[in-house]
Amino acid sequence: MGEKVVAGAFDLSDRQRYRRKLHRCLEGLGRLLVERRFDRPRNLMGMEIELNLAGVDGLPRMMNAEVLERIASRDFQTELGMFNLEVNIVPHRLAGRVFDQLAEELRTGLGYAHRKAGEVAAGIMMIGILPTLDHQDLVAANLSDGDRYALLNDQMVAARGEDFALDIEGVERLVCTSSSITPEAACTSVQLHLQVTPARFADVWNAAQAVAAVQIALGANSPFLFGRELWRESRPPLFQQATDTRPPELQNQGVRPRTWFGERWISSAYELFEENLRYFPPLLPICDEEDPLQILDEGGVPALQELVLHNGTVYRWNRPVYGLADGVPHLRVENRVLPAGPTVTDVIANAALYYGLVRALAEEPRPVWTRLPFAAAAENFDTACRQGIDAELIWPRPGRSGGLTRVSAVKLVRDELLPLAAAGLDAWNIEPADRDHYLGVIEERCKRRVNGASWQADTYHRGLDAGLARDAALAATTRRYAELMHSGEPVHTWPVGLPDRPETGRVRP
Repeated sequence: MGEKVVAGAFDLSDRQRYRRKLHRCLEGLGRLLVERRFDRPRNLMGMEIELNLAGVDGLPRMMNAEVLERIASRDFQTELGMFNLEVNIVPHRLAGRVFDQLAEELRTGLGYAHRKAGEVAAGIMMIGILPTLDHQDLVAANLSDGDRYALLNDQMVAARGEDFALDIEGVERLVCTSSSITPEAACTSVQLHLQVTPARFADVWNAAQAVAAVQIALGANSPFLFGRELWRESRPPLFQQATDTRPPELQNQGVRPRTWFGERWISSAYELFEENLRYFPPLLPICDEEDPLQILDEGGVPALQELVLHNGTVYRWNRPVYGLADGVPHLRVENRVLPAGPTVTDVIANAALYYGLVRALAEEPRPVWTRLPFAAAAENFDTACRQGIDAELIWPRPGRSGGLTRVSAVKLVRDELLPLAAAGLDAWNIEPADRDHYLGVIEERCKRRVNGASWQADTYHRGLDAGLARDAALAATTRRYAELMHSGEPVHTWPVGLPDRPETGRVRP
């Protein structure tokens, strides 16, 4: 949600006032769009990465306040759980050597944060879900300090009216309940921002939705939760269930969940903001003093704080964002699909694929979303989360004949999408050497059919086969992951297996 809020009780008048204010904000947004008040194209991108804190034993460390005090940088902030941090990368122009620049900034920043965390016997881990998290780690007492986390938890618990139910069936099945939203903190992701003009927003958002399944298939990195092996990317089902304010009766009526893929292609950004108001009750009815319509009448630009706050409590995998920079409004597509990690190189390769694909697909004369039913894109997303790099996806047949076919994600990427991504990066004027290097990482993942999730699962099973108990195998896998993550080599090069002894570094066959 970004801004800190002051915890307090809300009465009926607060909610009525907030709803009225939301609709005035939406009307203000509509006027800004009609009056073409938005920023000119600047090809700006940004990145946020959520991180875990873990000890040398691989177990979570509930101490983000102490670590942040030592890091002492505005680039690092708290996240929902006390074992979470977030690093924010300042906006960059998407051109030239931007990917190598981002990689260097991330290596420097994360290396520094890891050293500072080491002063209190913790370390930084980029991973979708920390495999060693236990159900008892994700309780309300381990929410980060701060009114906004407590307030959000209280409001979501009150809206649901009963415990949150987790029921995820994958390789194994996990069934449990939680009295708070804290299990959401297990999900750590990479958020990719792209500033776009209103005229281009819908095409970019539609393109991002179409390739979300491809992102997950290649980037899956979250196969474990609470000691169970679930989906190859278990964050989406966990996030949906951990934030689900609908009791079973509302679920049975078809009420939409707050964590949502969506249900249709769009023709404007306004449609998404309007849907958020139409479908989702406000959780945090906190009103600003600003009157957005009066400010517009006076020639100013409103912050639309209520709309921004409400938008932040609807968890679309591709989210519309309204913002102000130097008094000028802009729109962004925030891509929230990818898990964190495994390495900086992998994160930047995932980003290069995404930015290249959305540019190319958004500019195609016959866009993919005119040939792919939205329901198929949603099914693809679910399939990719379940199966990861082994997923088969529904995709339009190439050529003029049309129709749909099922194709393995790795074949689709190698044969069709990598050339498109390269063309998209060329359109952004990305340095060819950077383009080839980072898309080459994606190609190697496809060739070897290896990503973070497959490496974690294979290494864990090697540990079980060697006689380790479940918890010991998960902890050993986590420690080995941390070691290889900090080495910096991309995940497709990682040897599968666990060292016999830390001092030898030899790996069990």
